[in-house]
Amino acid sequence: MQMQAVYYEQFGGDNVIKTGQLDIPEVKEGEVLVKIKAASINPVDAAVREGHLKVFLPYLFPIIPGWDLSGVIEERGFSARRFNVGEEVYSYARRPIVHFGTFAEYIVLPESYLALRPKNLSFEEASGIPLVGLTAYQCLYITGNLQKGQTMLILGASGGVGSIGIQLAKAKGAYVIGVASENNQAYMKMLGADETIDYQGVNIGKAVKKIVPNGVDILFDCASGETLHQSLSALKPSGKLVSILNRGEGLDKNINFQYVFVEPNATQLAHLCELAEEGKLQIHVSEQYSLENAVEAFKQIATHHTTGKIVIVP
Repeated sequence: MQMQAVYYEQFGGDNVIKTGQLDIPEVKEGEVLVKIKAASINPVDAAVREGHLKVFLPYLFPIIPGWDLSGVIEERGFSARRFNVGEEVYSYARRPIVHFGTFAEYIVLPESYLALRPKNLSFEEASGIPLVGLTAYQCLYITGNLQKGQTMLILGASGGVGSIGIQLAKAKGAYVIGVASENNQAYMKMLGADETIDYQGVNIGKAVKKIVPNGVDILFDCASGETLHQSLSALKPSGKLVSILNRGEGLDKNINFQYVFVEPNATQLAHLCELAEEGKLQIHVSEQYSLENAVEAFKQIATHHTTGKIVIVP
């Protein structure tokens, strides 16, 4: 059997992206076949395609990009009985080897990667949660050990990870300051940010200190660069810096710092599903593209100025 898929056979720019027929992988022990209803695109998908992560992530061509999905269980392999055929699921589908991704009609995954999707969200909205949701969850709840009453500063707070970060921090009972461009101030407020800062034309650290003179407990970096370095002065001496971009470059060795690269975790996905169904987590889908128009989705995500999520629908 074959399926329609987006793929590339070498690393490079948008010109290496193809759309065509590829074989559907065989369903093996402990695995399920999922019919993909929607898949969201993330900046990391472009970074992988350009070859920036080939030193860190083993790969096998042809590569089908995409790590996020929502869909329906269509077939179960031997011993794969956590889900019934027809159940609606979602997943962060990054495997140890970059090969079969989610920009396709079907994917085969170990059932341990899957959780039931939030029923109050559309397939498109649900597909926007896994990567960014687990990233924010692991950064805030696990690495940052965020507690009720703490103060958090989020850089790049209107993007995919940052916008989930605002909501998870508020669900925990934290005080949240979001940093993004001027046209995203209302969006951050709508998500629950207590205070917002436009990073253009101000020193972020000084602006934060005007709001919380003692500084913040956790600095969550989803932007890096000059935005991060300006913000370091707002971190309490006892505070923690968690970044999804900076691996420690140019940072004072005395800062309590950790870089996080998200891992699949179905238990945490199930908790995110609960939060969504309780109304504590919403996803803004800004654009939708077909498999045939995946190049346009890549061009949009490469701008790094996306509000919410971009989704590809097979």
